Amino acid sequence: MHVVKQDILLLLREESEPLHFAGLLRAFGGRQVKNELKRLVEAMVRDGELVRLRGNRYTLPGAENVGTVRGTISVHRDGYGFVAPEEGGEDIFIPAKGLGGAMHGDTVSVRGEPSRGRQGKRDGRVVAVLQRANSRVVGRFQQTGRGALFIPEELRLGGPFSIPPRATNGAVDGQQVVIEVTAWPVGGRPAEGKVIEILGWPDNPDVEVQTVIRRFDLPHTFDAATLAEAEAVPAQIGKGDLEGRVDLRKLPTVTIDGETAKDFDDAVSLRREGEAFRLWVSIADVSQYVTPGSSLDRDAYLRGTSVYFPDRCLPMLPERLSNGICSLNPHQDRLTMTAELLIDAGGSLRESRFYTSVIRSDARLTYTQVKGVIEDNDPSALGEYRELAPMLLEMKQLALALMAMRRRRGSIDFDLPEPEIVLGLTGQTEAIIKSERNLAHRLIEEFMLAANEAVARFVTSRQVPFIYRIHEPPAPEKLAAFREFLVPFGFTLEMKGDTVEPAALQALVASAEGKPEERMVNYGLLRCMKQARYSGINLKHFGLASDCYTHFTSPIRRYPDLMVHRFLKLVLTAAERPLTRQEERRQAEMAASLAEAAEHTSSRERVAMEAERDIVELKKLQFMQGKVGEEFGGFIAGVAGFGCFVELTELFVEGLVHSSTLTDDLYSFEEREHALKGRQSGRTLRIGDPVTVRVVAVNPQARRIEFALVSHAAAQRPEKQENLEYSGERYPRIPVRGKRPKLNASPAAAPAPKRGGKGKGGGKRRR
Repeated sequence: MHVVKQDILLLLREESEPLHFAGLLRAFGGRQVKNELKRLVEAMVRDGELVRLRGNRYTLPGAENVGTVRGTISVHRDGYGFVAPEEGGEDIFIPAKGLGGAMHGDTVSVRGEPSRGRQGKRDGRVVAVLQRANSRVVGRFQQTGRGALFIPEELRLGGPFSIPPRATNGAVDGQQVVIEVTAWPVGGRPAEGKVIEILGWPDNPDVEVQTVIRRFDLPHTFDAATLAEAEAVPAQIGKGDLEGRVDLRKLPTVTIDGETAKDFDDAVSLRREGEAFRLWVSIADVSQYVTPGSSLDRDAYLRGTSVYFPDRCLPMLPERLSNGICSLNPHQDRLTMTAELLIDAGGSLRESRFYTSVIRSDARLTYTQVKGVIEDNDPSALGEYRELAPMLLEMKQLALALMAMRRRRGSIDFDLPEPEIVLGLTGQTEAIIKSERNLAHRLIEEFMLAANEAVARFVTSRQVPFIYRIHEPPAPEKLAAFREFLVPFGFTLEMKGDTVEPAALQALVASAEGKPEERMVNYGLLRCMKQARYSGINLKHFGLASDCYTHFTSPIRRYPDLMVHRFLKLVLTAAERPLTRQEERRQAEMAASLAEAAEHTSSRERVAMEAERDIVELKKLQFMQGKVGEEFGGFIAGVAGFGCFVELTELFVEGLVHSSTLTDDLYSFEEREHALKGRQSGRTLRIGDPVTVRVVAVNPQARRIEFALVSHAAAQRPEKQENLEYSGERYPRIPVRGKRPKLNASPAAAPAPKRGGKGKGGGKRRR
């Protein structure tokens, strides 16, 4: 008798209890199939199709009689993990010995275990790996005397992996490679793999980028059909393209972007009308060229967003479109979607119109040039742009009015410094500087925010399906912990029960401005926030204090914006005439796929942000390798029992001062004060304190920088407010002895801080 897995699965579905292997053996013919059945069952367990219980019993994953939970596991570098249940609820802690061969990112089945001293918390162990997340892995090839090993770039994948002699593919010790996993870890045996691609030497800047691309599985090439469709798009617009469009070519119009920007997807124009302002925000009409179901559309959806690295961009659309016919290049006729807004002197929207249009940009301005006109009163800038200067100065007035309106409304603005990586001709990092964000940046941000909000309200008023940009309120437990964390530093956070108004958070940010703890408060608040995301349901935008918001202004580099353009066009068409059957079908198809599209594009955005952050951190670490022995000023950004984290003031680099290097005294961790305190001297190291440190070691592969404390000056702090109770709950970022670290201790928030480049609200600032 030959045993097939379908028969085993059918048998276990019919059984009310898990079956012992002996029961399976009896069901399928006894001893004559024992070896075959054993091999098949073990393979099904490895593949996650069966769950093996104690006593050599077997059942199906997630079966009610097993009490298992299905979810995705996140493994910490130290070996333990957390599983986020698919049905929701609190994460389940998995000790290192309970991983059961699971690796970071895998979908697993977890069985609950008795909690060990954590009242109300959930512990568990992995009983089956249901789906592997990493069949291909990028990392370092290492040749040893006993054979070849592979060290994954993602440290949470564990390792090392074993590479058999016939699977090296000619890789040389120290090279970056991609492997295909051929055997997963089981019973203490390491995972195995074979080298399928050799990227090159890790100090090559191009290899660094290729490593990140493969680590995060970023699409980086377009297929032939997509490129062919792009080539077929005319390089110039024709007369037939202008039919039905409002002609704005005689309206003074400009684009304002960073010096290195090449894709200009928004242009603005302004006219003063008494005490009010008429603002035109014209956005590249990408939907004219990227039609639903086309290869261009499929590739754009797959990417979800453009990805920006210090030396290059992985565009959502081929450059023929993104830098060509879709880009609002100066002195070129371009097809656009326009939001025409009438805004009063108080920053409130009075009227709005939306229509297809054609524009001709009069100038490609940079933030620096506009700053020279509206902030610096630079004679050379005023002279060079004398025809546009009056409009730019009126734009400044409107931007200030919009900013004031948003502050009154409670919009939260984390104006945090961002690093800018300066690369040399060879691609190596030459400097890390503070990325400038001036009033010119804010001007464009405010105009984009106004357009995004106006479009969202207009389409929503038509009661049709739509994709929103939402930002949910922070979790009450995080807010409560953060509020108590603030007490020793003299700050207060007004809460109504377990909720908070955006205006209260904005007030907190304002109260910390200019103080030693300013960045600590801002970063801490960011960690309390949830990430903004896309949704087919309007759950409002907490960070912007907006009841209705979307992304409309960047369709060249964000797929949801392209979707919004398509919805908006259908709404405008329906207002003029009945929709055709084809248009109705398209609207129904978009509505049916809204939930899936929102989840997919939100996921792609998160991956892009992680990849961008990863390569910036790598560039920082490489830069700091050349700074070993040098001293820098900084401030204490976090405290733990093993030391304190110091962030350098100008370089935006963080490192650890380990307690073992504090040789002047024996320091203990004072949880209630968020400080390290010397037992003999009473010297205290607290969050926010200015310090001087020396760089003693840098390990780019481990993503670790070690500092030694040179000098310390305690920050001036207000007295602790005695009328506020302080329960000693920890700040989420700081591990506390006796408590397991939390998975969500890393920054994740929206509105997120600016990431350089265009820096536009609704643009690269991912609001």
